[in-house]
Amino acid sequence: MRARHDDPEIPERLQPRDLDKGARAELKTLSKENADWVARHLAAASEFLDDDPALAHQHAVSAARRAGRIAVVRETLAITAYATGDFALALRELRTYRRISGSNDQLPLMVDSERGVGRPDRALEVGRAVDRAELPVAVQVSLAIAMSGARLDLGQPELALAELEIPQLDPDRAFSYSPALFSAYAEVLEELGRTAEAADWRARTARAEAALGGPAEDEIVEIFEIEEEAEGQPEADDADVEREDDPGAVLEDDVAAVIAEGEALDAESNEAEALGAESNEAEALGAESNEDGRDGPVPSAH
Repeated sequence: MRARHDDPEIPERLQPRDLDKGARAELKTLSKENADWVARHLAAASEFLDDDPALAHQHAVSAARRAGRIAVVRETLAITAYATGDFALALRELRTYRRISGSNDQLPLMVDSERGVGRPDRALEVGRAVDRAELPVAVQVSLAIAMSGARLDLGQPELALAELEIPQLDPDRAFSYSPALFSAYAEVLEELGRTAEAADWRARTARAEAALGGPAEDEIVEIFEIEEEAEGQPEADDADVEREDDPGAVLEDDVAAVIAEGEALDAESNEAEALGAESNEAEALGAESNEDGRDGPVPSAH
């Protein structure tokens, strides 16, 4: 007998418009009422992910009950499963997401999930199976970090360092992915006993985080080059502004069951909708969702 899943309450302030436009666009195949319901659960999952991953996962399961064939729903379910430490479920959902969407953007999370279930060798195989040049830059960096972690799991620190020595490891430019990359590089250097170099990269991490701090501008990132005057005082010159790109948790089998149940409900809902007039509220939701983060200068260490 499978455990019952009770939908968590959605805060009234969370509305369908709070979900990213690109994600909302994927829900257009659902009935209006069902799409709004799913969108609110996905928005709640996103909001609670950092502070209460178990609650976020419950919202993701609720969304999957009604929209199990939608890529962003399976992606969200995978991310929340990963956040709760259920790496086996995360892997299954990530594979489903990739099959539905054709996207490799969550490949780093797949590699990390393979590590989570104790298969670092398999993690490396998964990461090598895709041409990295075809991935967005931020995904390339995340993949390098995940692959480096798998090398550390296998006791291969020299190879772990080599995984991170990619073109994006630029000490003089800060991108949204730079702090995580710098920090991972420092960690491996420490593992190798190169403590002075590790300290330098930790300092770069702190400067990059400071440079990237402050309120985000929608889709806009500023890229600066680092230049130092003869006196050794740092001075950053503006370059062009560019776009860059709980208890009660449902077990894996239960998730599959509630998704199957939800898909049947969704089919009924869509059939009912086809008999009525289409809603006039179709929005221009095809806009691509923003790439994460913004860039800024890395102040020199003087």
